[in-house]
Amino acid sequence: MRLAYTIKEVCELTSLGRTTIYEHIGRGELLARKVNGRTLVLAQDLTQFLESLPPLMQSSRRDGSS
Repeated sequence: MRLAYTIKEVCELTSLGRTTIYEHIGRGELLARKVNGRTLVLAQDLTQFLESLPPLMQSSRRDGSS
């Protein structure tokens, strides 16, 4: 199991863009660490971030059926 991911890897794993990832880091919603100029996200911090996202609420279908 990986302990940490680069920003590029986080983007690939989550299908989110770099800008979005850095916005979440900037707001303190996703923790990141710097080592030798590289930004790393610990696997546990990525998991915690993803689990903190609100669930998609199911709404009635657009065609009127349920």
